Amino acid sequence: MPVLAFGAFATGMDAYVMAGLLGGIGQDLGVSVSRAGQCVTVFTVCYAVSAPVLSAALARFPARAVLVSALLVFTLANAGSALAGTYPLLLVCRAVAGAGAGLFSPNAATAAAALVPADRRGRALSVVLGGMSGGTVLGVPLGLLLAEDRGWRTALWMVTALGAAACLAVATLLPRIRTGPAPTLRARLRPLGHARVALVVGMTFFQTVASLGLYTYLQPVLHATAGIDRPTVPLWVWGLGGVCGSLLAGALADRFGRPALLSAVLLATLGGTLAALPWTGAVPGLVLLPLLLWGAVGWAFVVPQQHRLIEADAPGGAAVALNSSATYLGGSVGSALGGVALAAGAGARWLPLGAAAIAAAGLLPYLLARRPAASGPRDLDRFSISTKGTSHEDRCESSELRP
Repeated sequence: MPVLAFGAFATGMDAYVMAGLLGGIGQDLGVSVSRAGQCVTVFTVCYAVSAPVLSAALARFPARAVLVSALLVFTLANAGSALAGTYPLLLVCRAVAGAGAGLFSPNAATAAAALVPADRRGRALSVVLGGMSGGTVLGVPLGLLLAEDRGWRTALWMVTALGAAACLAVATLLPRIRTGPAPTLRARLRPLGHARVALVVGMTFFQTVASLGLYTYLQPVLHATAGIDRPTVPLWVWGLGGVCGSLLAGALADRFGRPALLSAVLLATLGGTLAALPWTGAVPGLVLLPLLLWGAVGWAFVVPQQHRLIEADAPGGAAVALNSSATYLGGSVGSALGGVALAAGAGARWLPLGAAAIAAAGLLPYLLARRPAASGPRDLDRFSISTKGTSHEDRCESSELRP
């Protein structure tokens, strides 16, 4: 389990360190901040696509071999990113790095769940997610400090070194994991044919458009909101909230057995927090409070969502992989929308309001999932979610997933 968390640490740092490097990349390669932000977009798009596609193509191979291969690709692509001398070459390398991370992360979550009893899956997922958020709270500010003194390429060389170390650790320390028959890509996508699974994944998509999309432009948002030009401390605070939230969410999901309600509460809290962000600059230091809460609820949200899907009888962790794809697809859409808004002349201070509106829209899938099922054909009801130990409300939500 710790080696999976270490790999998640490396991929987590790579996914978010670019948010603090946009200014340096823009100056070095002669592009605007909004164009530099598309390095995040291509990373997350390729992550989202590779999670189901590559996982299906490589499913017949042992889990450890797949995880090692993913980290190897990830490491080499980051080395290429650090060496890139042109903007197009940097985009290509970021795309390949995203593909490697997209193959690793959902398979790491599935492997972690397979290594523990069913009643400890929430905690196991929290450990892996805690590694990813740890890459944010420790790696991103450290990468920013290195970039300020030695340039943005140094931060990517650090990610490369971490990826290489994680690859070696997984290859030598991860125990053998038993997996079922290799599912096809069609089988991996089939859970989306069930309305309830699609609504859970859709909820994840809206949340990450709001949270991760806005995080891409945290540097200009902090400058416009609170006059902060060196966002090292705010990044530490955001990441610290993320570590605490992701670790606590697993225990809450296991203890109370209502992950659907927990997801909705976290998403509503995220929307309110982002809506308050533009008005915190009037009081020195006040902006750190919403950043702490934003990091906590943003990262905590992933755990109950994965907890809801890991129990589905989808082959090869298909539902988890789809949720992981939705996470990064949402991040890519959010970063693209933020770049378009900035290029169109929108003030960076108001980006959080748009993100808050998207977070509020993300509650719609939760409300739809709680509606009583309409009568009709049941041929799509091929997946089930265990309702042992859950409340009446969550049993109502999951009942339509049973044949």
